[in-house]
Amino acid sequence: MGMQSPAGSPTCRTSSWRGSCGEKRLTMASRSGYWCMALDPLLQRKGPMAPTPRTATRFPQFLSLASVVATAVCAPAPQAWYGDGDWPAYGRDAGGRKFSPLEHITRENVGGLEVAWQWETGESPIPGPIAPISGQQVRPGNFEATPLAFNDTLYFTTPYNRVIALDGSSGETIWDFDPRTVEWGQPPNGTGFVHRGVAVWNGSDGRRIFLNTRWRLIAIDGATGEPIESFGHRGEVDLTEKLLWRTNRLHYTQTSPPVVFEDLLIIGNGVWDGFVYPRDPPGNIQAFDVRTGELVWSFNLIPQPGEPGNETWEDGSWDYTGHTNAWAPMVVDEERGLLYAGIGTPSNDYYGGHRKGDNLYAESLVALDARTGELAWHFQTIHHGLWDFDLPGAPVLLTVERDGDAVDAVAVAGKTGFVYTFDRGTGDPVWPIEERPVPLSDVPGEVSAATQPFPTRPPPFAKQGFTPDDLIDLTPELRRQAEELTAAYRFGPLFEPPSLAGTIAMPGILGGGNWGGAAFDPRSGFLFVKSSEEPSLLRIAPADPETTVADYGIDRGAPRTLRVSGLPISNPPWGTLTAIDMNAGEIVWQEAVGERPEVRDNPALGGIALPARLGVVAPPGPFVTAGGLVFLTGGSDVLYAFDARDGEVLWEGRLPAPGYANPMTFRTRDGRQLVVIATGGRDGGTLVAFGLPE
Repeated sequence: MGMQSPAGSPTCRTSSWRGSCGEKRLTMASRSGYWCMALDPLLQRKGPMAPTPRTATRFPQFLSLASVVATAVCAPAPQAWYGDGDWPAYGRDAGGRKFSPLEHITRENVGGLEVAWQWETGESPIPGPIAPISGQQVRPGNFEATPLAFNDTLYFTTPYNRVIALDGSSGETIWDFDPRTVEWGQPPNGTGFVHRGVAVWNGSDGRRIFLNTRWRLIAIDGATGEPIESFGHRGEVDLTEKLLWRTNRLHYTQTSPPVVFEDLLIIGNGVWDGFVYPRDPPGNIQAFDVRTGELVWSFNLIPQPGEPGNETWEDGSWDYTGHTNAWAPMVVDEERGLLYAGIGTPSNDYYGGHRKGDNLYAESLVALDARTGELAWHFQTIHHGLWDFDLPGAPVLLTVERDGDAVDAVAVAGKTGFVYTFDRGTGDPVWPIEERPVPLSDVPGEVSAATQPFPTRPPPFAKQGFTPDDLIDLTPELRRQAEELTAAYRFGPLFEPPSLAGTIAMPGILGGGNWGGAAFDPRSGFLFVKSSEEPSLLRIAPADPETTVADYGIDRGAPRTLRVSGLPISNPPWGTLTAIDMNAGEIVWQEAVGERPEVRDNPALGGIALPARLGVVAPPGPFVTAGGLVFLTGGSDVLYAFDARDGEVLWEGRLPAPGYANPMTFRTRDGRQLVVIATGGRDGGTLVAFGLPE
């Protein structure tokens, strides 16, 4: 049977199970006089979901005989079981703590780590095909996957979104699944094909591996690497099929793996940042049945008429504004059945004259009933966002001591440099969060928020605001150049708005925190978070009316980062790792992480004594172990092991290329603990495993 089309749209068939209805490919079928085309950004048909008083929309399950039989055979199926030696989810556990109970590698022996094996992606730029929109050569992005580990088998994605099953002991390939994602050309968004991993569901009928690539959700047999034909349409689901409106699928991306809860697969999406097309892809969170691929519920992150929060989108801007998406990893409180998601900025990122109001649920921490999609609570960390201050990292579930009581909390590190901490069940802040006045925008048509939320604890883990006193002063000449370069730009505190003249913003567009997120040690109560420490230039310019519904947008002719003699305009360190005592709400230690050889070798710094580590501006984050160690690269070509107690660097492992991924650890069938990190990617990626000598 062919794929069932939504009401009012053509039915499409392709020549391969991997084909997805609606994209221009080598072969396309027509039916009833319609061609299956979705390259036109003007395809804006309203989806089949009617607005309801609730933001979550539940969908009836229309089951075929085959799916009924499959359900009868499989149910009831337990959720994935795992042992201490496994790494079963992106953040290791459902709560995203990135804490491993393994302690074979300790403070005392970590200096003996050596390379156990390496695995090469074999991927490189392809001369064609050419992306219909961007016109770019097809090329891999960074290798950013964090492998999952079950019983000494690793599962991960490559920069071209292949899914690999690897023998954890030897590093040898078990199977290799290619979704042929490159056939639709280079994604026009800045991250390209970047992908950070898969999700795994273990049922009585076997293990399923789920890949979300671009607009497709694919179910793969964990034993064979073959698609599961009973899932969706011949093994895959179109993630855009039941969005609020028809969207150009080439603007719809996926970087973070889905979340598995019971028999549901919950997923957000990425977008093409910075542009404002009529009806950009909306940021719905969707839940699918893990066996059938049926959509179970969908939550509108831009509330529709009759839904709470719709009034925060003035002048009907809810009807055409996109983005406001959950592109970051999400986590689940399995006991409470609550999903926690950090949300991104609305369309355009830096200008909001076309979307006046606070714009819920943009840049909010949202808690949903994981079974139904109903809103439990939310907290907006940025009102009417203008700085691309997404909540980019996975929230972390933790328990903290407050006034002698144990509080089950959720914490999320923002690009702002703040950690926002709430009671998991009620959404009440663990420490007061104050609304404080902030500078107002003077860009024509812009109405910025008069106040923004400021957590009172913990203190910021990143520098906030930028003044002339913060300019680089490693030499008098560098200081002179920096003063001359920035003389025409605005300086100011945190939340100084983007401007026509250009605003130097700190944190910059990469944060503060980013998608690497934080790690939590439940024994010490310490939260570990990586930060980037370099300002960005936010300059606004009139927009092209042919490509956007906004009057203004970011000036794409202006540099995002400013340099003098090839150096940042701020002093080092440019990347740090911070340990925060979440019981006291205080910073315990902060250390630079990552090296900058190009800075150290810069002739403008000849004879200058520099710190041992300069720090790197990059998103990757850490994990922590029961052995008392924090591992991360920070985005450099060195994997570091820090002493979790005081931040001392106990080991450095040289990598074949910069490590842009979050590392992980697992135990092999022979009892050996390995630490694994993905490196490189643009000209070939390498997965590297370190272990103690056998």
